[in-house]
Amino acid sequence: MSARISVSIINYRTGQLTIDCVQSVIDAARADPEIAVKTIVVDNASGDGSADQIAAWIDAHDLGDQVQLVRSPTNTGFSGGHNQGIAAQDSDFVLVLNSDAAVRPGVFSALMHAAEAHPDAGFFGPRLEDPDGTPQVSCFRAHSPQSELIRAAGTGPVTRLLRKREVALGLHPSPENIEWVSFACVLLRREMIQDVGLMDEGYFLYFEDAEYGLRARRARWGCAFVPEARVIHYRGGSGPVKALQKARKRLPHYYYCARTRFFYQLYGRSGLLAANLAWHLGRGIAQLRRLTGRAPSPAAAQEARDIWTNFTHPLGPRGAPGE
Repeated sequence: MSARISVSIINYRTGQLTIDCVQSVIDAARADPEIAVKTIVVDNASGDGSADQIAAWIDAHDLGDQVQLVRSPTNTGFSGGHNQGIAAQDSDFVLVLNSDAAVRPGVFSALMHAAEAHPDAGFFGPRLEDPDGTPQVSCFRAHSPQSELIRAAGTGPVTRLLRKREVALGLHPSPENIEWVSFACVLLRREMIQDVGLMDEGYFLYFEDAEYGLRARRARWGCAFVPEARVIHYRGGSGPVKALQKARKRLPHYYYCARTRFFYQLYGRSGLLAANLAWHLGRGIAQLRRLTGRAPSPAAAQEARDIWTNFTHPLGPRGAPGE
């Protein structure tokens, strides 16, 4: 029986976390028995034994008809891994799901109800929340030179002046303002995937969700936020960047490769240059806080140099580990 929804999950050295995520999908599917769900776990060449751990768990619980393990010969990153998951099952919808997430019962019926109510929408974002139910921001505007100015300045007056270009939309976004949603969990309509293509494998990790959502919108596919569908997102379990940003440490090379690729694809070389210059202007504004006796908001280590990564070859190397 073909699945109505296939769930694509990437494992990269997160064996138990991935198993817990898959178990949440199985439990939620049991709560919505009228919706056929199959889970695809793509192991991105973990090389740490976690793929064998997952395979043994599938066999021990006789889940072969519900869970399929795909072993990628190389680490293809977020886009490449999920593209394999998307291709593995001919379902009507694909739920892209982080391994550091857990879906709550009722998520599938809520998402399918939204999909039926919004036939022109190609992707659907659930409510992401902490384990205690505290909601997380998961709907966004496009990154832009103005948003880079906001981010780098880190000052209230700049944010208020350019609030219509701030990326994060808050917890109660107006539907017309949503330009992309977090791909920690997102439901994609297969018809939309066939129309706009798969995710861009020129991204290793980060910014691929923003690019894909905006590419879909340019093809006139809408986006719907579905707060009735609830998903726990533990944040940071499948990638290091958020923890590094919080600690103001240097971000991985692949992050800046992805940033450059995104701004170039969206705005061209002049837009990429404008984004970088806006960031530097923002840092200058941040330093003005010293005049009032306050410390400027900190930036990630070496970011002033790293934002110029791949500037001369914006579609160049992904910066993936080992490449």
